[in-house]
Amino acid sequence: MPKRIDPDTETVTFTFEGQIIRARPGDTVASALAASGIRHLRDSAVSGEPRGIFCMMGACFDCLVEVNGQPNRQACMTPVSQDLAVNRQNGGVEVKV
Repeated sequence: MPKRIDPDTETVTFTFEGQIIRARPGDTVASALAASGIRHLRDSAVSGEPRGIFCMMGACFDCLVEVNGQPNRQACMTPVSQDLAVNRQNGGVEVKV
């Protein structure tokens, strides 16, 4: 499991599935969740299998989550901010055109 190697500094808090997560300014949602031991970020739209962090650079879409009610956000590309509400994305999301 990844863990921080530098001393504790300033933190921000956000929620994932209602659980309070402490992060550092500059963290992405994915890195903060990984540091908190959370790996299951969404379920596959095809198989229903759990998906999580894979590339950490926005090339894949395994880390899609819902952020403040908006689906299809890449956790690895979304910076944390105070009081952000993040939820697991389950299956496919209808795209409105």
